[in-house]
Amino acid sequence: MTVSLAPAADTIVARATPPGKGGVAVVRVSGKRARAIAVAICGGIPEPRQATFTHFRDRDGHAIDSGLAIFFPGPGSFTGEDVVELQGHGGAVVCEMLVERVIELGARLAQPGEFARRAFLNDKLDLSQAEAIADLIDSGSRAAARAAQRSLDGAFSKAIFELNAKLTELRVFVEAAIDFPDEDIDFLDDAELAARVDEVSTQFDHLQNTVRNGRLLRDGIHLVLAGRPNAGKSSLLNALTGYDAAIVTDVPGTTRDLVREHIDIDGLPVHIVDTAGLRSGEGAIEREGIRRAKEQLNIADHALVILDASAEEAAESVIAEVPSGVSFSIVRNKIDLSGEHPGMVDGATESINVSALTGAGIDELRAHIKQQVGFESPGEDTITARQRHVESLRVAHDHFRQARTQLLDYRAGELMADDLLQAQNALAEITGEFTSDDLLGEIFAGFCIGK
Repeated sequence: MTVSLAPAADTIVARATPPGKGGVAVVRVSGKRARAIAVAICGGIPEPRQATFTHFRDRDGHAIDSGLAIFFPGPGSFTGEDVVELQGHGGAVVCEMLVERVIELGARLAQPGEFARRAFLNDKLDLSQAEAIADLIDSGSRAAARAAQRSLDGAFSKAIFELNAKLTELRVFVEAAIDFPDEDIDFLDDAELAARVDEVSTQFDHLQNTVRNGRLLRDGIHLVLAGRPNAGKSSLLNALTGYDAAIVTDVPGTTRDLVREHIDIDGLPVHIVDTAGLRSGEGAIEREGIRRAKEQLNIADHALVILDASAEEAAESVIAEVPSGVSFSIVRNKIDLSGEHPGMVDGATESINVSALTGAGIDELRAHIKQQVGFESPGEDTITARQRHVESLRVAHDHFRQARTQLLDYRAGELMADDLLQAQNALAEITGEFTSDDLLGEIFAGFCIGK
């Protein structure tokens, strides 16, 4: 279902700055009545895009506050509508009185993300750019902020549009072959068509890697530390975080509940969960801790199975606790006691030697975690992405692969053209050219009220 781009009939208002006390608070108004509301509150309409000092007045002409008023006439505004921003003092009561005055003059309180939604519906930005606004606000690292800004500037959208244009060229070529079947030339056997298909395939691969990396940069990974008691899970957590986040003792079963910490590995947000040692619990509390540990393993993006390298400990029994489908690495801890060299174990791609006590092998472990989840350190072309982008691009790529099969194996032009169309529809969901009201509601509901 395509979303209607009809302009909104009502006028909305919201505080655009965080609640609480501060030096300045901004009240944003957007819609058909914005101009009239500015006249009623400020005594006149300010010159477009010029900050004008004025008094904000109530219905009786008494001053509510004083500050700056800025008028952005549509369509040259963020939302594409007439927009007025009233910048007053950052007191909660004063700001609330100003919002109430705007509502009294015919506006209504904005819903979460409604300003950005109107910008999207009025073609001021596409859906991926609108999402990048929220990602920029929520970014937890400088790398994530830079990636979100690139998406907001249109880098992600441009890549999608370029890929879509290539698919259109392929469809034109294929449909020409369908429309002129009696020509002596077999268009579907043309070397140029095969070369174009290969070019698009490469473009798909590159964009999928970029989007997957952008999703990891935005959302991070859920990393679970698991193992037997006294294998050194809590010590490893402390080594990764760089401080004493968890209690460490020689007593088995010290960790009873989940210990959560957050670290950044070259821009990759890692949400680490230290869990209770996996064994037959000796009491109700420890059994509950073990249950929670297994629950965390079920939802992990990656697990580190910690073994004591200084003891005769079989890996198989611990690995058996990791649910099927969850990727994991074996971390052989306490090599300061076993005398082994730090780093990847010879002949093993998923086993690494470390010492949480001395820090030996910890840098290699950090690099290994990045490699296991497919994360590349952010570069100049990094963009921010969401899981829905990853999924839509996967669907588009699957349809393209099917189209390629129809060409190379069956010379089925009609079927190839249909798969190319389905690939384009999946890409259009990313930018919002083809999407549903339900999806829009879900996306913009996660925005703050004033955005």
